[in-house]
Amino acid sequence: MTFRTGRFARAAAAALVSALVAVQAVAKEPAKPASPTDAPIAFLYDETAGSVLFAKQADLPSPPASVATLMTLELVFKALAEGRLKREQTFRITEDAWRRGGAPSRSSTMFAKLNSEVSVADLLRGVIVQSGNDAAITLAVGLSGSEQAFADEMNRRAKELGLSRSTFRNATGQPDPDQKMTARDSARLAAHLIEAYPEQYRIFAEPEFTWSKITQRNRNPLLADYQGADGLKTGYTEDSGYGLVGSAVRDGRRLIIVLNGLETAKDRAEQARKLLDWGFSAFEQRRLFEQNAPVAEARVFGGSSLYVPLVSERAIDLLTPKGDDARVAARVDYAGPVTAPIAKGTRIGVLKVWRGETLIVETPLTAGADVPHGDLPRRAFDGAMELVGGWVGQLADRM
Repeated sequence: MTFRTGRFARAAAAALVSALVAVQAVAKEPAKPASPTDAPIAFLYDETAGSVLFAKQADLPSPPASVATLMTLELVFKALAEGRLKREQTFRITEDAWRRGGAPSRSSTMFAKLNSEVSVADLLRGVIVQSGNDAAITLAVGLSGSEQAFADEMNRRAKELGLSRSTFRNATGQPDPDQKMTARDSARLAAHLIEAYPEQYRIFAEPEFTWSKITQRNRNPLLADYQGADGLKTGYTEDSGYGLVGSAVRDGRRLIIVLNGLETAKDRAEQARKLLDWGFSAFEQRRLFEQNAPVAEARVFGGSSLYVPLVSERAIDLLTPKGDDARVAARVDYAGPVTAPIAKGTRIGVLKVWRGETLIVETPLTAGADVPHGDLPRRAFDGAMELVGGWVGQLADRM
């Protein structure tokens, strides 16, 4: 495999600058492989390499069922990390939480007693291990005063995390026509939970939890018999079908899997194992860029240098199916030119890599060096070039 990297300046009439990196493989046209899963919606992500291995309707918003509680948990984990919430702090099980999510609801429940005080630590296990709607509602109301206010926080936080195609209406994932998540967003959220909250993430691997003298097994089927499985969450409603967001680690590689729309719990478990097995066995790794190696260069306005190198803070690896000689293309996007001064480590753009039509890598790029202000002649020259570029752009718009 060979690759070409190039320096691409900002076109006169363009607001967005793209630097292209082509990864040219052997010209042979590979045979199209059979799909590794029958699930209607599926996504497989190598979190270690930052590479998408498989995507099937990955950007289709669909009912998430209890998988939506991953966002509920993110807000709770964040509050704990920031000291706004304590694990030993207790919240009261209100009549609303009890009726809509407790024993009377006939839904997944922690079986918390009406008006009882339950610690945050126990409520977390009620959500993660037992999929308790009463626990999720109680955490939401305890943090934000109402479940509606909490849902607003869920949507705000989702935007911050880049979950651009997901919308939340409640803390439980119970059916709502406007509540949707995509498989890609679900995997991105799972990766964030794993990376940002390693201590809290350990709860996802707990096999059972007892509350009110009722022991419930973790609903994640992978935990029982799949080597390396340690999370995350299952979901089911009539609208969503059977779904799962799971993760497993083998030989230093962590894979994150998302499935949705399956007809039975047995199908969910079988398809999850099948897709993970394929992900762990069917791929080979190819290094695109070393850690902190220049990937491209961004044009600088008013700086001591015309360009600033763009680097990745982690090595960029590409995972491709063994024997697959398909063409891989990449693009570096940034809005430019970038105005000096620029501090090393400042996020400038993003590298996107496609295998065929599938986006498999999306990783941020930062400035690889400091670029201070340039001298007066340099700034005057850049200003003149910007002005001329603006005139050319206006002329192009009129033609």
